[in-house]
Amino acid sequence: MNILIAPDSFKDCLTANEVGEFILKGLKKSELSFSSKILPMADGGEGTVYSLVDATGGNIQKCKVLDPLLRETEAFYGILGDGKTAVIEMAAASGIELLSKDERDPWITTTYGTGQLIKQALDLNCRRIIIGIGGSATNDGGTGMAKALGIKFLNSEGKILETGGGALSELASIDISGLDKRLKNTEIIVACDVSNPLIGNEGA
Repeated sequence: MNILIAPDSFKDCLTANEVGEFILKGLKKSELSFSSKILPMADGGEGTVYSLVDATGGNIQKCKVLDPLLRETEAFYGILGDGKTAVIEMAAASGIELLSKDERDPWITTTYGTGQLIKQALDLNCRRIIIGIGGSATNDGGTGMAKALGIKFLNSEGKILETGGGALSELASIDISGLDKRLKNTEIIVACDVSNPLIGNEGA
């Protein structure tokens, strides 16, 4: 018998690979005769980085970034086994778990730290970046992330907007002249388990 063990992570408890190891340990206590393979899974949210790093023989990078309220925090991202692909969880820098319940205000929270993670990956010469967008504490449309990468969001007076989703009502123009030029030759892949189009017949 061949058994494929393909678990997701257990939130705040075990990585997907650790779950797989425990399942295998349980199977070995049975009287079954089998061969097995552990293949960690993830849906773009928490655990995505560790699943892909484990599956490809990559490594974890840790760094300092700004959290959703612009406080310094330690975050992480992964470099896959090919050495050229980075995988980032938005939750690691801009996640809801980084905030207390009283701090969870999408009117002011920002994705700036996620942009810092992208910049870190670019500094390591990664030109393919997978971004898992689950678990976010933000609703700024990615403007904070873009700001960290050099884009300016301006109001009608030409002044830079404050961070957070609440400031978007004042958005009048976008200046992309300062965008990190390395992104032009970088493939960005968004990993998520739902599709929520903004416009069109099925848009928000």
